[in-house]
Amino acid sequence: MKDLSMHIMDIVQNSVRAKADNVMLTITLDEQWLMIKVEDDGSGMDKGTLEKVSDPFYTSRTTRKVGLGIPLILQNAELTGGDMTLTSDLGVGTTLTARFGRKHLDRPPMGDISSTAAMMITGNEGVNLQFEVRSGDDEFSISTNEVKEVMGDVDIRLPKVTSFLKEVIEENIKELNIDFD
Repeated sequence: MKDLSMHIMDIVQNSVRAKADNVMLTITLDEQWLMIKVEDDGSGMDKGTLEKVSDPFYTSRTTRKVGLGIPLILQNAELTGGDMTLTSDLGVGTTLTARFGRKHLDRPPMGDISSTAAMMITGNEGVNLQFEVRSGDDEFSISTNEVKEVMGDVDIRLPKVTSFLKEVIEENIKELNIDFD
């Protein structure tokens, strides 16, 4: 995956496939680290599955024989001096936390996180995605449920709603003076 937003999309889609009702995506920046945390209340994994999930030749999907999402985010984090932790409880949910050296030469660029977040908020029927960005004391957050409340009867899956959300997210990140790269 060429950028971190694609890693994020992949991990969030794992949460959706695990039948999560709520997914919390938090991106935190400090002087040294860029941290990505995805928490869900999906089906979770048993201990055996959790131990195998970082193996690229293991996947629970039946449509292919490899599962590269988690092994790749782990590899990219480690290449920057960072790490990744994955915890899960069967029937409770899963939390993935990846830390990347913020200024490390090998850190993939963030990519278009505004578009990615907007698509995740509007594109996963029945899932409340909470997106949050933190840098120091500054933070911005938005969720599917908040958007639905504001939009009323408007179908949030409409492309114009996704485009509008992308702009809102972009403006708020810019207003916080957050530079991911």
